[in-house]
Amino acid sequence: MDSSVVSESIASAETSSGIQAWLGASHADVLSLFQQMLPVAFFDQLGVGQVKRPPQNNRIYNYAVVMWLMIVQRLQEHGTLETAVMEFVLHGLPSSFWPEPCKRLQVDANGRKPRMSCNTASYNDARQALPGIFVEQACDRTFGQLTSQMVGTVPAVGPSVIAVGQHVVIFDGTTARTARTPAMCKAYPPGSNQHGEGHFPLIRMVVAHDLCTGLAMRPDWGAMHGDDAVSEQALIERSIDRLPPQSVVMYDANSCFGVAYAADQGGHSVVLRLTAARAQRLLGEPLRDEIDRPVVWQCSPADRKSHPKMPTDASVAGRLIVRRVQPSDGSAAFLLALFTTLKGEADQIISLYGGRWNIETDLRSLKGTLQLEQLTCATPEMMAKEINLAMLAYNLVRAVTYLAAQKAGLPPRAFSFTRVRNVTRAMGPLIAAAANEQEREELWEKMMYYVGQAKLPKRRKRRTSYPRAVWGRPQTFPKRKA
Repeated sequence: MDSSVVSESIASAETSSGIQAWLGASHADVLSLFQQMLPVAFFDQLGVGQVKRPPQNNRIYNYAVVMWLMIVQRLQEHGTLETAVMEFVLHGLPSSFWPEPCKRLQVDANGRKPRMSCNTASYNDARQALPGIFVEQACDRTFGQLTSQMVGTVPAVGPSVIAVGQHVVIFDGTTARTARTPAMCKAYPPGSNQHGEGHFPLIRMVVAHDLCTGLAMRPDWGAMHGDDAVSEQALIERSIDRLPPQSVVMYDANSCFGVAYAADQGGHSVVLRLTAARAQRLLGEPLRDEIDRPVVWQCSPADRKSHPKMPTDASVAGRLIVRRVQPSDGSAAFLLALFTTLKGEADQIISLYGGRWNIETDLRSLKGTLQLEQLTCATPEMMAKEINLAMLAYNLVRAVTYLAAQKAGLPPRAFSFTRVRNVTRAMGPLIAAAANEQEREELWEKMMYYVGQAKLPKRRKRRTSYPRAVWGRPQTFPKRKA
């Protein structure tokens, strides 16, 4: 489904200097960034010529309000529908969320503002009615705007390897559990083993994050088990079509020819780690240290079986680099084999691949901090909206982090995502409810001061390693019997 029509039509009327003004605005808190990147004009054009657009009639829970409250839920520690509605009722939202004055929010003849209900029924109905394609368009628009301005540099490589403004995108796969409902079990069947079928439906999800800024592209996912199960590599090939132009695709040892070919056909460079067996077949001889040789990766019979439409003469020209590397955890050294289409020194490309570990901490932020590890949605449609808006919330926090990094002269990944999230969550409602511009300015400066203190510690020596252990929690209630 093409979700770029609305984004392109609006973005064409905006200049890069306008986007830079947003990132450099004096009030670039999460709420302000949301409104600046998704203005009223964007919501007015959503779905035009694509899907049937339900009438809004200037209601309280319009598209902008619903998306923002769903973002608020993800940014909270234990976000629920009730906590999002309570924040809306207690703190309110700027009047710019409603293109025309909403009658239910206007001051009456006696000068009193009507009190809103804190019940969640209306908000929940609005969440269910929100078209999923509108959420996709909002995510793609925000990612495109932030990516065009939040451009970092990779300190490990020089300009001969990565061009100015070129994005290095790290791909990785993960899984998530969903609520056990008939609809979710049908779309994403649970796994099974010798003990029988599991309880939770499972989805396989692929995320793509910028190496420097941490920005996340809208993910792709599919069933992990069942007749419609999809592989991690197939999801990556699907995601490559939405990458920024001339990106560098980085992926781990699960790399296959299909990923390299899809990236090459899309005009992207690759840095792909290969298993020892695959690298040896590609090289035609045993692996050894200090190898840097031009190779042509050709489509194998197995690749054609999984890609029936791929040309029989499909190939990708690149180079195979092999280096003996020492892991930082003190484990035994091993031969690292990389297939790349980048030019430049081999040692710099090896150092570039060393940054792949950042995707692991990004996944921890998504699944732990933003609670994507266990989804509670009852339908696949609602689950898609929750995941995409969680990525939008993640990118808004990354944008605030980027501003603090620019001010401090540090790379954006030098800051703790969780701590920045906590600061923005604490200060956001206060900034939104500021009585005047001066108070708003003071609160924003205070927020950025504490965001600047969210820098990660510099560890000068390796910390002591402890064996992993999980302590059980007291069981207050008896377990449910089957």
